[in-house]
Amino acid sequence: MEGRSGGMGEGRGREAGGGAEPELESEPAVAVGAVMSVQVVSAAAAAKVPEVELKDLSPSEAEPQLGLSTAAVSAMAPPAGGGDPEAPAPAAERPPAPGPGSGPAAALSPAAGKVPQASAMKRSDPHHQHQRHRDGGEALVSPDGTVTEAPRTVKKIQFADQKQEFNKRPTKIGRRSLSRSISQSSTDSYSSAASYTDSSDDETSPRDKQQKNSKGNSDFCVKNIKQAEFGRREIEIAEQEMPALMALRKRAQGEKPLAGAKIVGCTHITAQTAVLMETLGALGAQCRWAACNIYSTLNEVAAALAESGFPVFAWKGESEDDFWWCIDRCVNVEGWQPNMILDDGGDLTHWIYKKYPNMFKKIKGIVEESVTGVHRLYQLSKAGKLCVPAMNVNDSVTKQKFDNLYCCRESILDGLKRTTDMMFGGKQVVVCGYGEVGKGCCAALKAMGSIVYVTEIDPICALQACMDGFRLVKLNEVIRQVDIVITCTGNKNVVTREHLDRMKNSCIVCNMGHSNTEIDVASLRTPELTWERVRSQVDHVIWPDGKRIVLLAEGRLLNLSCSTVPTFVLSITATTQALALIELYNARGSL
Repeated sequence: MEGRSGGMGEGRGREAGGGAEPELESEPAVAVGAVMSVQVVSAAAAAKVPEVELKDLSPSEAEPQLGLSTAAVSAMAPPAGGGDPEAPAPAAERPPAPGPGSGPAAALSPAAGKVPQASAMKRSDPHHQHQRHRDGGEALVSPDGTVTEAPRTVKKIQFADQKQEFNKRPTKIGRRSLSRSISQSSTDSYSSAASYTDSSDDETSPRDKQQKNSKGNSDFCVKNIKQAEFGRREIEIAEQEMPALMALRKRAQGEKPLAGAKIVGCTHITAQTAVLMETLGALGAQCRWAACNIYSTLNEVAAALAESGFPVFAWKGESEDDFWWCIDRCVNVEGWQPNMILDDGGDLTHWIYKKYPNMFKKIKGIVEESVTGVHRLYQLSKAGKLCVPAMNVNDSVTKQKFDNLYCCRESILDGLKRTTDMMFGGKQVVVCGYGEVGKGCCAALKAMGSIVYVTEIDPICALQACMDGFRLVKLNEVIRQVDIVITCTGNKNVVTREHLDRMKNSCIVCNMGHSNTEIDVASLRTPELTWERVRSQVDHVIWPDGKRIVLLAEGRLLNLSCSTVPTFVLSITATTQALALIELYNARGSL
């Protein structure tokens, strides 16, 4: 059937291909055209099927009849000339109800007076529309049988329906308001969800707050202990994606292999780390924890750990002074002597070594998971100052081949997209270092259509880069043309001030290695350069000539500072760390 947003009766009886007239019923009917005449049958023939002759009626205008009675249509018809379409017609204009013996002839006789229009005609001719408005009133039948065109009563009823239907939909202004409301609602929802992770929502330093958990314990320092409920939900979600660690907890918690262990840790405080800490606690260990990165802490997770009784000293957005203060609070506590260290980057190990040498000598084992921390341990070992057994988790197969590779392959794009909203296709990127982290970053960027260059000093890794289809270059050769510079070496001063001076305008500089020393950020803090904070973890460093570079996370670890990392991969690393702690702690007598 013909579809149109038109009237109640429009197209109701017409078939898709038909303009043919329907067969007339015994009810009175009127067919209206541009020019028409009706031959009225005698009253004697009223009992028979009435015959209606249509003249000059084009096939496109042929419409089915509604079969509405005169009284019913007239009662719904508005007064002539407009007015409220839903208001009843005045009594003077209402046609008298037909008598019991009235038929088609009576309905069309001059005595009947006004006859309502009963068809919903599809009209496209502007002349007909003008004629309809010009004539006004209702249909009249002259003595010679000529029918004067009546106002479109059904059309007006249709207009009322359309008006009601239209009013159900938002108006243009309403749609804008609705859009703004939805947008505002989304923003509010996001803000409420992000408020417990953003460290800028309260300017008061946690060091100046006196907070207690529900048990009255105050041996912690977090942003807001009231956020613990949110953090607990995140920890529960993380547990679902960490099957290896949960299996270790279930298997070994009865044996308590870490009973008596006092572990001081310095890692990223995320939901995944919280699952590790609670696993260590379930295995019998006592833990005190600080953050290894000033931007990666999830405030709600830290609050949840503090609520559970873990002494945690960390919040997102710490200053350098806060960072070292938190580490010291973990270590320097009366009546508590750590015997195990779980470190990420070596800061905790070096702090204890330098500030508390007697405490350092009593440590039974160190577990280090980052290449930066491992380098620092090797330095102590070469100097003959490493008097504590240490285990290099970073070089374990489970850490190298899963965490370093797959975690970085997925999180590099997330970090860059969240901070810069950039498109990767066609961008020229140089990745410094082709270890497992560099391999993951290069694979992800290449898959997104970026043109990737690699710098590497290790001959084996350099050959792997060539075999994987990447062009091996020196940083000086491409520094003027690349759009993104990513460091993945774990070394220091990989990108120097000279490189930064030669970069193109709007070049993005970021670090995927642990340490913030890979990019010489300190050299950028000079009077001639202007720092402009664009958004969280995004700074524009502006040169005197107007050139600017985009520095992410102030040169710190991009993925954990600006985005998140895959939980499942971290399950493998966390399990390796837990096993290393168990091994070192239980082998302490034989070492």
